[in-house]
Amino acid sequence: MSSATTWVNWSGSVICTPGHIAAPQSEVAIQTLVRAAHDQGSIRVVGSGHSFTSLCATEDLLLTLDGLQGLVAVDPATHQATVWAGTKLHALGDPLWAQRLAQANLGDIDRQSLAGAISTGTHGTGPTLGNLSTQVVGLRLVTATGEIIDCSASCEPEIFKAAQVSLGALGILTQITLQCQPAYHLCERTWVVPFDQCLAELDEQIAANRHFEFFWVPEVDACAMKALNPADPASPLTAHRWEPPTGRLARYVGPERSDRSYRIFPAERTLKFNEIEFAVSAASGPECLCELRQLMQRRHPQVAWPIEYRTLAADELWLSPAYGRATVTISLHQGAELPYYAFFADVEAVFRNHSGRPHWGKCHTHTARDLAPLYPQWAAFQTVRQELDPMGRFLNAHLRQLFCP
Repeated sequence: MSSATTWVNWSGSVICTPGHIAAPQSEVAIQTLVRAAHDQGSIRVVGSGHSFTSLCATEDLLLTLDGLQGLVAVDPATHQATVWAGTKLHALGDPLWAQRLAQANLGDIDRQSLAGAISTGTHGTGPTLGNLSTQVVGLRLVTATGEIIDCSASCEPEIFKAAQVSLGALGILTQITLQCQPAYHLCERTWVVPFDQCLAELDEQIAANRHFEFFWVPEVDACAMKALNPADPASPLTAHRWEPPTGRLARYVGPERSDRSYRIFPAERTLKFNEIEFAVSAASGPECLCELRQLMQRRHPQVAWPIEYRTLAADELWLSPAYGRATVTISLHQGAELPYYAFFADVEAVFRNHSGRPHWGKCHTHTARDLAPLYPQWAAFQTVRQELDPMGRFLNAHLRQLFCP
């Protein structure tokens, strides 16, 4: 355990100086740390630091789960895999593939820890596919008293519904059981169309592809489209006519490619940025996008970063931004070295008008008063949280704004 060390998130937007930073190497070590820190303020857990909000910030005890990584067990009959919570997503593909398994969906960044991705509702795209938390069929966590709870749909189901997306407010995840599927390949195709054509074809593209998303690029007022679909690794690619684009769009378009699913999902992110993302109903998605495009063109023409548009299936996870409704997520970005507060404030105002739910790991200013009306199971989550952590040991200043009216 170290002390008085500054911690900084990936983008540099969150900085804190925890009183202690610990890297437990076992579940028992986590229990010992939690019990020993009962009167030493808040306990927060950090994964890869890819959240842009102050989820992990603390002046007290900060834990990293980097010592808890890898597969714990695999059930070939059910295609379920139990994984240590500190496992990084990019390190999970190979061991699952060795067991002839793969995750049903992933986001376009795979640097996060599994626990961090689950706790914030991290997602990919696809109208029939939920976020990563919907792949979870079992969780194991250390509570505020140092005890261990195993939960699933059949064992402690109320705790399970709350813990699938919990922001780390219920306890410390140690093991996560994922419902996987047989290993599969994906084919990626990318192309560019004018904005109006993108909107005209949007419903058709979403319905026609297992995974579809696009980036509206303000500099050229065009959309970089991306579709991923299952591929037969034994069949040659049917190449689409491809002409290398010029200018800024070049980074979004490339020749068709096919590979193992977990190698196709992620995109290379070489530049650091800050991000705001909200989930709106699928029906509101196009209108909300058009308003954001107009906002950028009229009030923030200096912002060159694109808008990302993705889809999510409705789910029943209490704090999932896709709870109870087919969902579109819209993300906006600004370079990590540039000011973003005024831009994101204007963007958030648009999302509020569409009853948008903020991504828990991305910039927003919502408080408990704003959030409660957006989540039908808000009170149920609060009940579980207060039962498991009545003293608020897993809360920091940011989480108190979210959960304490």
